Amino acid sequence: MTSDDEVTSDDEVLYGATVAERRRLVGLLGAISGEDWAHDSLCAGWRVREVLAHMTMQYRYRPWKVVAGIARARGDFNRFADRAARADTARLSDAELLASLTGNVESRWTPPGVGRSGALTHDVVHGLDMTEPLGLPRPDPETVALVLRGAGPKQFAFFGVDLSGVRLEATDADVAVGDGATVSAMPAVDVLLTACGRKPL
Repeated sequence: MTSDDEVTSDDEVLYGATVAERRRLVGLLGAISGEDWAHDSLCAGWRVREVLAHMTMQYRYRPWKVVAGIARARGDFNRFADRAARADTARLSDAELLASLTGNVESRWTPPGVGRSGALTHDVVHGLDMTEPLGLPRPDPETVALVLRGAGPKQFAFFGVDLSGVRLEATDADVAVGDGATVSAMPAVDVLLTACGRKPL
């Protein structure tokens, strides 16, 4: 059992890591070319610009607009998110999308129901969706380890990945995911990409 002070301390560590990751992404994305913005991302059907539009959607959409959009998508959040990302890239320039991230680096937004660790996961995973195909530097292994420690089977199942009987162990951070015998040892980033369905298991 943890005290309120310990919980607050943990949250601040996660918040600090989230802010640092956003700043890192602002620096990387601020240096890419127009062709890079149109490069395919790790999200099927989305270019780099659609991923950034999705990653920053919460800074432009009020809660009622999200609820209304999901309703129009017949309750399918993924359908709504796809429509929103495509609409935003059609009306906003790449510079305006990047400004959405730059201007909200210190935002304390968290995804509904998943708290501070969910915000870090959101930014790290979608950051990788953009930077991996472009061959840009990866996040620090300890930042990725924070994401992996805060996630569980339910989160990975969201990405359609079943880790039952499987253990993925990081070689550059003290973290592993899944139960059972270790079937693969790899850098923490690759553990995360595999657990989130970005790389084959």
